[in-house]
Amino acid sequence: MRGWARSLAVLLLILVPAAADAAAKKAREPAKAFERAESVLKWINGYRGEPEPAKLPAAVRAMGEYGLLRELDQAGLQVGFIAGVLATNPDDAARLIAQMFPMPPEDQVILIKAIAFSSLPNWKAVLSAFAERMPARQVLIDKYLFGDGKTLFELPLDEGSFVLDSHWGYYFGSGSEAAVGRIVSALAWMSEGDSVDRLTIAAMAKWTLASNATRDKDLLDTLKGQMNVQESDVARRHLREVILAAETFETAKIRRDAVAAIDQLKARGPESARNYAWWGQAGQTVLALGCVAASAMGQVQLGIPCVVGGAVSTAALKYLAPTTP
Repeated sequence: MRGWARSLAVLLLILVPAAADAAAKKAREPAKAFERAESVLKWINGYRGEPEPAKLPAAVRAMGEYGLLRELDQAGLQVGFIAGVLATNPDDAARLIAQMFPMPPEDQVILIKAIAFSSLPNWKAVLSAFAERMPARQVLIDKYLFGDGKTLFELPLDEGSFVLDSHWGYYFGSGSEAAVGRIVSALAWMSEGDSVDRLTIAAMAKWTLASNATRDKDLLDTLKGQMNVQESDVARRHLREVILAAETFETAKIRRDAVAAIDQLKARGPESARNYAWWGQAGQTVLALGCVAASAMGQVQLGIPCVVGGAVSTAALKYLAPTTP
């Protein structure tokens, strides 16, 4: 579909609200398709093997109902996933978004970011078209339309775990090699000696790459291809370790190294502690250092970095946070 035609389709959804609302009502099957939070996460994990974009509106509503969108800092995976699905379904993006309404104002922040993160050729037109349905979020919408709001691939990876989680979500929703490439690029910080944030992000990236690649051959193949793309010698060296761990199903060493890196930071005292507040923003990815993904049945094969309910364990944060002087 040409760009102008796609934009016209978006406008029609707004100019003919009755039709859009009727479509939304028809497609609205609350959380019945997803009986618990773990059901949503399991669907996200299996999406690449069996894409069902038509279920996205119901999944988003279930995310809201089960509290998976409650804390933005912990919802990077969900934001990225929604963005990835929209990105790979440009002709249906506006219709899928329309079916997500009505949406509580507190959840609309997630949708706004997902639209921007999708990097659709006409994402600004899409966001502008739905602005009237989100009046409480006009300031944020204007930031993306007219201000300095950044899209996913413009965000610095060292801003926090939300960014890394969002890249993983984007991969789960689209299979994007670009998203994987950015995660891999963080491995260059494994030799970082001064920045708490960067070394932590690198450790997170290394563990999540290894643990997910053990269960995802496409991801493993992508990582092998990244050996010819990454410019950093440090990144390539650690990527070799990730690939070997994934191929031999021996990821324990990767986890030990990640935790050891955190322990080193904890022992540094004042220099490390200056960024203590950053740890309070940690989402699913930080927990990946201390646990393995689990489902409601107690299985460990979801392939998502420990995203049970999207909640962060206070105990885990206390363990991982740098020691204050």
